[in-house]
Parts: sequence; structure tokens; C-alpha cells
Amino acid sequence: MLVGGLVTFLVVILVLYLINMLPMDGRAKQIARVVVIIIGVVSLLKYLTVF
Repeated sequence: MLVGGLVTFLVVILVLYLINMLPMDGRAKQIARVVVIIIGVVSLLKYLTVF
């Protein structure tokens, strides 16, 4: 359980880093960051057996 949560956290951090490297405008990056963070939080809650 702990390993799965840690892997999910690291994947979210990596995806956020890659989004920052993309040549997109600020608004699109902000939307992409919010979507990734929401998906990451839901995944972490799943590992913590909230859902």
C-alpha cells in the first residue's frame, strides 16, 4: 500500500515536471496541472482506502 502511494506520488511529480517543459501557453499549462493534481489526489485516496 505504501509503495503504491509513493509510486503514484512520484509519477504525479514527474508528469508535472514534464508539463512545465512543454512549449504551451500559461493557461493550458495551468489546466493540465490541475487535471494531473486531481487525478493524483484521487489515486492516492484510493490507495488509502477512502474510495
